[in-house]
Amino acid sequence: MHWQTTRFKIDLSHPRVMGIVNVTPDSFSDGGLHNTTASALRHCEDLLKQGADLLDIGGESTRPGAQALPLAEELSRVLPVVREAVRLGVPISIDTYKPRVMQAVLDLGADIINDIWALRWQDPADPLAACSVVTDHAHCGICLMHMHGEPQTMQIRPMEGEPIPVVKQFLQASAQRLLASGVARSRVVLDPGIGFGKSVEQNFKLLAQQAELLDLGYPLLLGWSRKSSLAALTGPPQDGPGYPGMHPLLPASLAAAVLAVQRGAAIVRVHDVLPTVQALKVLQALN
Repeated sequence: MHWQTTRFKIDLSHPRVMGIVNVTPDSFSDGGLHNTTASALRHCEDLLKQGADLLDIGGESTRPGAQALPLAEELSRVLPVVREAVRLGVPISIDTYKPRVMQAVLDLGADIINDIWALRWQDPADPLAACSVVTDHAHCGICLMHMHGEPQTMQIRPMEGEPIPVVKQFLQASAQRLLASGVARSRVVLDPGIGFGKSVEQNFKLLAQQAELLDLGYPLLLGWSRKSSLAALTGPPQDGPGYPGMHPLLPASLAAAVLAVQRGAAIVRVHDVLPTVQALKVLQALN
């Protein structure tokens, strides 16, 4: 199986690691660490040295409770980074839901649109629709994610009931709409949206039953890295020296990434690239 993107046909016969590049001051885990063009590009280069197969650049935090970012601000954060990142020789994904941002980054040569709204969001004052942007583009890859509600309220009023039927139905309908508009199936990847409007129990049910989503016939992208559901399971960091420079949720994030790949994920979206690459090498050796 391959993922067709703007410049690359990504071989998904073995799991791929997507490195997270947050050009934001307020992301839930690493906000403010890479929120200048120079620091973001250094981070891109570091992640590639650690073994990232592709990079996901985002200018707006979508953590629970995050306020929407004005279009001009998102463009000013993202475009300078994308302009340089497309020269790094790897697929570049942009984490955005705004059609104007999608158009701008695709014009710069970005390869993938990673949309938490699954192309549903539209500015009431702007006739440009996200679906038309990717439909009009010849080859860009698209990741469609399930989100219950919106970032401002999704954890205040999370979804109810069994998650797999709801998520599966949503992703199937979203993908079918895209295919009906003329987009090739090979361009589409699906993400069940861990943490986006779901309870801790629902997130772990999605992991336990993740293989059921493979019935839809699309590659899966999973983002468990440093999510609060892992913290709910492991508890707060304990006092003690720990490992210098290690995020407290790294061990749990690695376990979740390996389990997601075991259950069929083609791509894992992570903050900690090198440990994830090493963990997946162990899994691949067994396979």
